[in-house]
Amino acid sequence: MATILFPWQQPDWQAEAKAWIRSALDKNDLQLIGEIEQPHIRQWSTVMTVPTNDGTLFFKASSALLDYETVLTDYLARFRPEISPELLGIDLKRHWMLMRDAGTPLRHFIRSEKSIALWRDVLPLYVDLQKDTADHLTHLLTLGVMDRRIAKLPALFENLIVDQSSMLLDQEESLTSEEYARLKDFGPEFGRMCEKLASFGIPETLHHDDFHDGNIFVREGRITFTDWGESAVTHPFFTLVVMMRGVDNSIGVDYSPESAQVRDMYLEQWTSHAPMGELKSIAKLAQRIGHVNRALTWKISLDEMPEELRAEYAIAVPSYLKDFINYSD
Repeated sequence: MATILFPWQQPDWQAEAKAWIRSALDKNDLQLIGEIEQPHIRQWSTVMTVPTNDGTLFFKASSALLDYETVLTDYLARFRPEISPELLGIDLKRHWMLMRDAGTPLRHFIRSEKSIALWRDVLPLYVDLQKDTADHLTHLLTLGVMDRRIAKLPALFENLIVDQSSMLLDQEESLTSEEYARLKDFGPEFGRMCEKLASFGIPETLHHDDFHDGNIFVREGRITFTDWGESAVTHPFFTLVVMMRGVDNSIGVDYSPESAQVRDMYLEQWTSHAPMGELKSIAKLAQRIGHVNRALTWKISLDEMPEELRAEYAIAVPSYLKDFINYSD
């Protein structure tokens, strides 16, 4: 019999969750018309599909590690409902949400149309949200969103790289011993990089650390942002790290011209803060530091991960640090 690793694979948990889903359907005058299925199971979350007489709904449960995702999604659904999932039920203590279908992933359109044109509709909405939430940092931190403000990053960097066992030295796609030695000496320079990034005056705000075209949905012209579980309060341009990689993945080419075009679409929304040429320079510095931010997020996940799964994801931390230490303009 296969080992059950996660609570949402336990029969008792599933029975409780399904009872809660049925109760939420009753409150919304909806009827279940098929079996509730569980197509997505990860350590940090699970998703169930709920067929109803008013379309398929989606139930999501988050782990205690990312418990702020539920609270943040609830907050954003009230703060900016036009770009947030429509919630039909929420349990903040158990980190459960029941949502309407948000539509088709942006990725589908990028790949089928072989065009990045829809990003031009997406990015003004996302940057507008980032600008709006810049005035609500204290509240976001109170909700439990990760605190990655620039002033805190140097100490977080030092604590991250001291754990040599997580660096998988000299393994395939990982850091070499020479690269790790450079990292260990890089603390003072990293601190200066963070000070320089802060000096440009781009406001820190809500950053979606997994902002790719699989977490953006389109339905009848409505764009919805989902999956806020890895969010942080930090520099907004860290968004570029995952976003540009996502574009490359959908186009099927590393360092594609399209990812640079999407980067520029994003930066165009910030020209009230600096000219485009300066923004590109700021973005290069932010992207490099953003690789460290991404490694920090993965390290938190790995520390909470069962030993049976850790090996599958462990390369993420040294891989992002490798990109950081070898970053080239």
